[in-house]
Amino acid sequence: MLRAQLVPAVLLTVLASLVLGVAYPLATYGIGQLAFRHQADGSLISRDNQVVGSSLLGQSFTDPAGNPLPEYFQPRPSAAGNGYDGTASGASNLGPSDPKLLAAISERAAAYRAFNNLPADAAVPVDAVTASGSGLDPDISVANAELQSPRVAAARRLPPETVTALVRDHTTGRALGFLGENVVNVVELNLALDHQQPRPH
Repeated sequence: MLRAQLVPAVLLTVLASLVLGVAYPLATYGIGQLAFRHQADGSLISRDNQVVGSSLLGQSFTDPAGNPLPEYFQPRPSAAGNGYDGTASGASNLGPSDPKLLAAISERAAAYRAFNNLPADAAVPVDAVTASGSGLDPDISVANAELQSPRVAAARRLPPETVTALVRDHTTGRALGFLGENVVNVVELNLALDHQQPRPH
């Protein structure tokens, strides 16, 4: 009686392990490498044969003291570790009415206006003062990029229309044509800026 129940259970366990633990992972890996190799390998970005990041992960563009560099577009705030730390992905978990969050947003808005030479009452895009749920979002809104463009152009001594064109070239439309909003990938945009003109020293 016990043997009649044990043998099928063991065989089913072995079969399930082979199908779900070996065959299925190998099949999905193979399909990924054949049809979506770039995405399956992490959407890595290389410059001069060296990996410098991923188009899926944001990065900080700051000096050694943590100050934002004016010649680069700045990403949205990050609550992941010290900022864009892949090992500490996550949000701040502060609710929309939390005084700490409201104070942080007010400080970020003031700093954003000052950094981008905007009037004290200028509207600030929400993504410029709030972090994403993962803390690793590489994208900013088109409005955010447009407000930063004059500062970047001035810092790099580039014609404003050159920077505007780069922003336009690195703008991605809505997923499936209707999901989400148009966004600009900050990592790719900044790399394109450095390709256009090496970072000033």
